[in-house]
Amino acid sequence: MQNTEPARFLQMHWLTGYPAALINRDDAGYAKRITFGGSVRTRISSQCLKRHWRTADGPWALSRVGLDMAIRSRETLERCIVHPLVDEGLDEALVRAALKAFRDAIFQKSEKARAKGEKETFETEQVTVLGKPEVDYLRSEVAEVVRAAADEKDAAARAAERVKAIRANINALRAGAGLDAAMFGRMVTSDVLARKNAAVHVAHAFTVHAEEAESDYFTAVDDLITGVEESGSGHLGQTELTSGLYYGYLVVDMPTLVANIEGCAPENWLDADQDAARKAVTHLLHLAATVSPGAKLGSTAPHAMAEFVLLEVGARQPRTLANAFRAAVRPEEAADVRDAAIARLRAHVEGIDAMYGRGERRWQADAGVVGEALPGARRLTFPEAVEAAVAALGTVGES
Repeated sequence: MQNTEPARFLQMHWLTGYPAALINRDDAGYAKRITFGGSVRTRISSQCLKRHWRTADGPWALSRVGLDMAIRSRETLERCIVHPLVDEGLDEALVRAALKAFRDAIFQKSEKARAKGEKETFETEQVTVLGKPEVDYLRSEVAEVVRAAADEKDAAARAAERVKAIRANINALRAGAGLDAAMFGRMVTSDVLARKNAAVHVAHAFTVHAEEAESDYFTAVDDLITGVEESGSGHLGQTELTSGLYYGYLVVDMPTLVANIEGCAPENWLDADQDAARKAVTHLLHLAATVSPGAKLGSTAPHAMAEFVLLEVGARQPRTLANAFRAAVRPEEAADVRDAAIARLRAHVEGIDAMYGRGERRWQADAGVVGEALPGARRLTFPEAVEAAVAALGTVGES
């Protein structure tokens, strides 16, 4: 099928297995779950996945893309502006008096927030996402005001005047959010910052089969108790462990990502510089395939890499392949649940293609999967597949 529209979406589907782990917990300490197709599955929330991708270190870290990352915190103003300036020797009272004017200009308070009264600290009501260059700029402005001020009243007055003078920069600062916000978005609540639409959409990963969980009873042996004076362990407890093969799915909306990074309109993304966005996508795909959430890291070593990845690039609306597992995979379907899951994906893709036509170009990478690749997929190593898929964004081609 010949596509006439430049490819704007990149979809990634992957399968990763974890034995005896507790990847993502709920508020009670148990594995997160979801019921799908009548079967309870264990799942990993998209927030958990994105958090670990954002903070992962290594050659594919997002911090190595070459763009500044965002600062996500309720205490950004306190920790990144007040504390450093006081450490530099500036008077804390003057710093706070000056920063108040900048804070009020940036975080326009809602009526509800105003009714609560002004806060003593600079902690915001919600976790805010600000770009590091924007925070650095704000700190330098506050420092300049404080150095010229005679007292708190003078600092506040000077700051108010400075805010008026740099109103355009203040508005631009509210739009700055760093690379991770450009990718995963910035939600606006009562603290008014410019909203960033998420360019990367991440689904909750879930097991392709029914949950496999066990209550794990454990003890901690006290090495100094020999059993002569007393017997027993120093501590005993109980936790939950789960095993499973997880289906993961993400979508990259390339026009939105280019627009968030370069500041252009999404409809003009093909004319904008795409180098940073393509590098960010390349890093993201490697992270999604190789970075595991770290819950119970010391006692379960939940390190695993995806053993199957399908990359798709196209112009039409993306669609998950999760419905391939609406009926949970059963042990009798194949000797290896991974092979059964891939057979399910193959049948599902064939069905969707037959119904709607094939609208995506595909690349498959897998760890020793026997049999043909999925319909229309070219089998490559994972790095080769990533390179080919990212290069195909913005182009037209045969699917």
